[in-house]
Amino acid sequence: MTPRGGTVDVLVTRLDDALPLPAYAHPGDAGADVMTTCDVTLPPGGRAVVPTGIAVALPAGYVALIHPRSGLAAKHGITVVNAPGTVDAGYRGEIKVTLLNTDATQPVALRRGDRIAQMVIQRVEQARFVEVNHLPGSDRGADGFGSTGVSSQAEAIP
Repeated sequence: MTPRGGTVDVLVTRLDDALPLPAYAHPGDAGADVMTTCDVTLPPGGRAVVPTGIAVALPAGYVALIHPRSGLAAKHGITVVNAPGTVDAGYRGEIKVTLLNTDATQPVALRRGDRIAQMVIQRVEQARFVEVNHLPGSDRGADGFGSTGVSSQAEAIP
């Protein structure tokens, strides 16, 4: 089996020379860790827009998606509010991450240099929107939220 994928050059400008560039923790990881440039404390239920100290130039046809870090989520309830955050190919400003502390009782302190999110670089297609009077049918149809139920097993009634 031949692995898919490869590498794409992403131009990065460091806006904070003391912090390293985004980096993958392990070979084959999808997300590169990004860090905070400042100390921030998120109170229970609090959110903050946190700077990363980097700006990127993505090639046309690519997007950077900003995902929560699973360790911060599991241990402290930290997530990215608009997960995944979208960095479009034409954006050249500093990447900032809107973090949310979902814990109801404990504040979370992040320190300069802490890894706060993961950046996934992904190829994207541009859509051509074609207006039609009627959409073709499908097995699902217009069934929406909750239409497939909660359990994959039939619930027995005693």
